[in-house]
Amino acid sequence: MPEPSLLLLIPAYNEEARIEPVLREYANFFRQNYSGKFQLVVVLNGCRDNTLGVVQRVAKEFPAVGWLDFPAPIGKGGALIEGLKLAGHADLIGYVDADGATGPAAVLKLIPCLQQADCVIGSRWLPGSVLLKAQPKFRQVISRCFHLIVELLFWLHIKDTQCPCKLMRRAAVEKIHSSLRIADLAFDVNLLVALHRAGFRILEMPVDWTDVVGSKVTASLFRNSLAMFLSVVRIWLVYSPFYKWLRPLRPLEAWIYKKLRTPPPLSRPKS
Repeated sequence: MPEPSLLLLIPAYNEEARIEPVLREYANFFRQNYSGKFQLVVVLNGCRDNTLGVVQRVAKEFPAVGWLDFPAPIGKGGALIEGLKLAGHADLIGYVDADGATGPAAVLKLIPCLQQADCVIGSRWLPGSVLLKAQPKFRQVISRCFHLIVELLFWLHIKDTQCPCKLMRRAAVEKIHSSLRIADLAFDVNLLVALHRAGFRILEMPVDWTDVVGSKVTASLFRNSLAMFLSVVRIWLVYSPFYKWLRPLRPLEAWIYKKLRTPPPLSRPKS
């Protein structure tokens, strides 16, 4: 039986300095170790540097590498929402970060797990996970506080919603895509809540992971944390009976996201 076709997305914002070795590592690894069709699509999100030029240079050598370019900033979540529209081009679709925190071997290990689940996610907090370099302590504390908030609001029983290593079946992505609205870093929670509410099975697996110097999340941790908290509360409200009464507060919501310099949630799917 042939291997399922696989499409991996990499959202990228000003990544010219570090994305090339990541693209080469993934393209080389899957060319040598995976017999199914493999595509690697970089979704550029308002890049002001030469990320596009770097991606195009690598793509000349590796035909499996492609890109989607959005000149205006749409956020990491917005980039993934756009990229997931390509789900019809592969049996399995997933995403990883541009910094290479999760290597291609870790992604390959997750593929067989989709025989027993609709979505499989890497977890840095499960026994068996290998953290080659841990996050700074303060960021770990913030991460665990965020996890507690998500668990109290949604009861997902997922230990690591934010790990940038997720794979899904095409049918699951296509079913829940219209429910994806969060354009910032809380997109992962939006995705997992939508999958859970649609009845899809989510499987969490240990992963090999390393914290990479130069993380944009760490550089603006306080602002990102506030935006993620706001977005998580918004997701909870969307599924509550109170949401229809909160429409007059939309201008205030937009103002807060603007002050946090974070892309606001999408009001409707982009065409």
